[in-house]
Amino acid sequence: MTAKSAAVAPADVPVAAKLEALLTLQNLDSQLDEIRRVRGDLPEEVQDLEDEIAGYEVRVKKFDEEIQGLNDFIKSRKQASKDAESLIKKYDEQQQNVRNNREFEAIAKEIELQRLEIQIADKKIKESQYQIDVKNAEISGTKSKLDERRKDLDNKKGELDTIVGENEEEERNIMAQREEATKPVEERLLTAYTRIRGNVRNGLAVVLVRRDACGGCFNTVPPQRQADIISHKKIIVCEHCGRILADVEARAI
Repeated sequence: MTAKSAAVAPADVPVAAKLEALLTLQNLDSQLDEIRRVRGDLPEEVQDLEDEIAGYEVRVKKFDEEIQGLNDFIKSRKQASKDAESLIKKYDEQQQNVRNNREFEAIAKEIELQRLEIQIADKKIKESQYQIDVKNAEISGTKSKLDERRKDLDNKKGELDTIVGENEEEERNIMAQREEATKPVEERLLTAYTRIRGNVRNGLAVVLVRRDACGGCFNTVPPQRQADIISHKKIIVCEHCGRILADVEARAI
């Protein structure tokens, strides 16, 4: 009876196979870099526009909330003014039935206070209405910018979608191959690979030794170190740039 062989764990994969997988991974990532390079700054421009639009939307919402608060305040001041008018009417009636000057003056004082309350309420209403007008003007200006940015975003997204669409199938195929290429490599090594790619300008984390030099930084690799690289017994990195040296390219005779 033949048992189905289990998948080999990355830790048990020979170093030579890991280096081959890393080199394949690097080639695939370089292809992806080239595809994405064609997109230029469009993805960042789209993201910037989306962030800017979100900021404008938050600003408009904030202004709307502030206007609502001011309208509520105006409503309360108008009610306070009505209440003061009602009290004045009540005090006027009471003043007709006073028994002495002291009562008359006391009521007159209350009437004066209510009239002052009406004046203050009117002033607050005017101030609040002015603030509402200013905020409405701000909203109008912000919405105008918002419309412009939304048009810009639609245009940029259209450009980006066209470019992405042209390479979508190719990118999908490369991503599938990339997924397969990572299987023989343990997580620790993949993390190191990703870190190196992020730290170097051209995105090359795995290179060959060509003409006795590192294929990434072009510094000389000594003969003994080249022999170690060719043996594929361990992962060796460039002493100068930290890139993984996968193999030594054979010279043409």
